[in-house]
Amino acid sequence: MPDPGDFYQLSLGYRLDDKNILFFNGLTWKYPAPLGIPLYDSSFGSADEEYPGYVRAFGFGVGYQRFIWEGLFASLYATPFLQKFYTSDNQYLNSGFQLFLQGQLGYQIDFFKGRLYLKPALSFNYWPVNTDFPDTFQQKEKNWPNYIFFEPHLNIGFRF
Repeated sequence: MPDPGDFYQLSLGYRLDDKNILFFNGLTWKYPAPLGIPLYDSSFGSADEEYPGYVRAFGFGVGYQRFIWEGLFASLYATPFLQKFYTSDNQYLNSGFQLFLQGQLGYQIDFFKGRLYLKPALSFNYWPVNTDFPDTFQQKEKNWPNYIFFEPHLNIGFRF
Protein backbone atom coordinates (compact mmCIF):
# COMPACT_ATOMS: atom_id res chain seq x y z
CA MET A 1 0.00 0.00 0.00
CA PRO A 2 1.89 3.11 -1.17
CA ASP A 3 -0.17 5.57 0.91
CA PRO A 4 -1.10 3.82 4.17
CA GLY A 5 -3.92 4.96 6.40
CA ASP A 6 -3.19 6.97 9.49
CA PHE A 7 -4.81 7.28 12.88
CA TYR A 8 -4.50 9.89 15.63
CA GLN A 9 -6.35 9.98 18.93
CA LEU A 10 -6.26 12.20 21.98
CA SER A 11 -8.14 10.80 24.94
CA LEU A 12 -8.77 12.70 28.16
CA GLY A 13 -10.17 10.78 31.09
CA TYR A 14 -11.86 11.84 34.27
CA ARG A 15 -11.72 9.32 37.10
CA LEU A 16 -15.12 9.28 38.79
CA ASP A 17 -13.85 6.91 41.50
CA ASP A 18 -11.38 4.00 41.78
CA LYS A 19 -13.29 1.83 39.30
CA ASN A 20 -15.05 4.22 36.91
CA ILE A 21 -13.63 6.58 34.29
CA LEU A 22 -15.34 8.89 31.81
CA PHE A 23 -13.44 9.62 28.58
CA PHE A 24 -13.57 12.39 26.01
CA ASN A 25 -11.88 11.49 22.72
CA GLY A 26 -10.82 13.42 19.66
CA LEU A 27 -9.92 11.21 16.69
CA THR A 28 -8.99 11.46 13.07
CA TRP A 29 -8.12 8.73 10.65
CA LYS A 30 -7.62 8.18 6.97
CA TYR A 31 -8.41 4.87 5.34
CA PRO A 32 -8.23 3.63 1.74
CA ALA A 33 -10.51 0.56 1.97
CA PRO A 34 -13.61 -0.65 3.83
CA LEU A 35 -13.15 -0.89 7.60
CA GLY A 36 -15.01 -4.20 7.77
CA ILE A 37 -12.35 -6.28 6.00
CA PRO A 38 -11.10 -8.72 8.68
CA LEU A 39 -7.37 -8.71 9.46
CA TYR A 40 -7.19 -12.45 8.75
CA ASP A 41 -8.94 -12.24 5.36
CA SER A 42 -6.77 -12.51 2.24
CA SER A 43 -8.45 -9.32 0.96
CA PHE A 44 -7.03 -7.28 3.84
CA GLY A 45 -4.46 -4.91 2.34
CA SER A 46 -5.34 -5.96 -1.21
CA ALA A 47 -5.28 -3.19 -3.80
CA ASP A 48 -8.37 -4.82 -5.36
CA GLU A 49 -10.44 -3.82 -2.32
CA GLU A 50 -9.26 -0.22 -2.10
CA TYR A 51 -11.57 2.68 -2.81
CA PRO A 52 -10.82 4.86 -5.83
CA GLY A 53 -9.51 7.35 -3.29
CA TYR A 54 -9.71 7.53 0.49
CA VAL A 55 -11.82 8.61 3.44
CA ARG A 56 -10.67 11.17 6.02
CA ALA A 57 -12.77 11.12 9.20
CA PHE A 58 -12.87 13.53 12.16
CA GLY A 59 -14.75 12.76 15.35
CA PHE A 60 -15.30 13.64 18.98
CA GLY A 61 -16.70 11.00 21.26
CA VAL A 62 -17.34 9.88 24.80
CA GLY A 63 -16.51 6.68 26.60
CA TYR A 64 -17.01 4.91 29.88
CA GLN A 65 -14.59 2.45 31.46
CA ARG A 66 -15.11 0.19 34.45
CA PHE A 67 -12.36 -1.74 36.19
CA ILE A 68 -13.71 -5.20 36.90
CA TRP A 69 -10.87 -6.81 38.82
CA GLU A 70 -7.40 -5.42 39.45
CA GLY A 71 -6.29 -4.11 36.00
CA LEU A 72 -9.01 -5.90 34.00
CA PHE A 73 -11.41 -3.40 32.44
CA ALA A 74 -14.39 -3.12 30.12
CA SER A 75 -15.08 0.05 28.10
CA LEU A 76 -17.78 1.43 25.84
CA TYR A 77 -17.27 4.32 23.40
CA ALA A 78 -19.50 6.24 20.99
CA THR A 79 -17.97 8.55 18.40
CA PRO A 80 -19.82 10.46 15.68
CA PHE A 81 -17.55 11.13 12.69
CA LEU A 82 -17.70 13.62 9.86
CA GLN A 83 -16.27 11.74 6.88
CA LYS A 84 -14.81 13.42 3.82
CA PHE A 85 -14.36 11.43 0.63
CA TYR A 86 -11.47 12.16 -1.74
CA THR A 87 -10.30 10.80 -5.08
CA SER A 88 -6.84 9.28 -5.48
CA ASP A 89 -5.54 12.66 -6.63
CA ASN A 90 -6.90 14.40 -3.48
CA GLN A 91 -9.99 15.95 -5.08
CA TYR A 92 -12.83 16.38 -2.59
CA LEU A 93 -15.99 14.44 -3.53
CA ASN A 94 -18.47 14.89 -0.68
CA SER A 95 -19.06 14.44 3.05
CA GLY A 96 -20.86 11.82 5.08
CA PHE A 97 -21.57 10.81 8.66
CA GLN A 98 -20.54 7.74 10.61
CA LEU A 99 -21.57 6.65 14.10
CA PHE A 100 -18.78 4.44 15.40
CA LEU A 101 -19.45 2.31 18.49
CA GLN A 102 -16.78 0.33 20.31
CA GLY A 103 -16.65 -2.10 23.19
CA GLN A 104 -13.31 -3.11 24.72
CA LEU A 105 -12.04 -5.70 27.13
CA GLY A 106 -8.47 -5.25 28.28
CA TYR A 107 -5.95 -5.04 31.06
CA GLN A 108 -4.14 -1.98 32.36
CA ILE A 109 -0.51 -2.39 33.39
CA ASP A 110 0.79 0.45 35.57
CA PHE A 111 4.37 1.73 35.79
CA PHE A 112 5.97 4.36 38.03
CA LYS A 113 3.21 4.21 40.66
CA GLY A 114 0.51 4.49 38.02
CA ARG A 115 1.88 7.61 36.31
CA LEU A 116 2.50 5.66 33.08
CA TYR A 117 0.38 2.76 31.85
CA LEU A 118 -0.08 0.32 28.99
CA LYS A 119 -3.53 -0.91 28.06
CA PRO A 120 -3.61 -3.92 25.74
CA ALA A 121 -7.21 -4.68 24.74
CA LEU A 122 -9.47 -6.41 22.26
CA SER A 123 -12.29 -4.41 20.71
CA PHE A 124 -15.59 -5.04 19.05
CA ASN A 125 -16.35 -2.21 16.62
CA TYR A 126 -19.70 -1.51 15.00
CA TRP A 127 -20.79 1.39 12.80
CA PRO A 128 -24.59 1.22 12.37
CA VAL A 129 -24.75 4.57 10.56
CA ASN A 130 -22.46 5.27 7.59
CA THR A 131 -23.97 7.78 5.17
CA ASP A 132 -23.37 9.44 1.81
CA PHE A 133 -20.67 7.20 0.36
CA PRO A 134 -19.94 8.06 -3.27
CA ASP A 135 -21.20 5.29 -5.59
CA THR A 136 -17.70 4.14 -6.51
CA PHE A 137 -16.80 3.80 -2.81
CA GLN A 138 -20.10 2.07 -2.02
CA GLN A 139 -19.34 -0.62 -4.61
CA LYS A 140 -16.37 -1.68 -2.44
CA GLU A 141 -18.11 -1.06 0.89
CA LYS A 142 -21.15 -3.24 0.19
CA ASN A 143 -19.03 -6.41 0.13
CA TRP A 144 -17.99 -6.15 3.78
CA PRO A 145 -19.74 -6.09 7.18
CA ASN A 146 -20.19 -2.99 9.30
CA TYR A 147 -18.40 -4.50 12.28
CA ILE A 148 -15.01 -5.88 13.34
CA PHE A 149 -14.61 -8.54 16.02
CA PHE A 150 -11.48 -8.82 18.15
CA GLU A 151 -9.48 -5.87 16.87
CA PRO A 152 -6.25 -5.60 18.90
CA HIS A 153 -5.40 -2.34 20.65
CA LEU A 154 -2.43 -1.07 22.61
CA ASN A 155 -2.85 2.31 24.26
CA ILE A 156 -0.10 4.08 26.15
CA GLY A 157 -0.99 6.81 28.59
CA PHE A 158 0.11 8.89 31.51
CA ARG A 159 -1.64 10.55 34.41
CA PHE A 160 -1.22 14.17 35.41
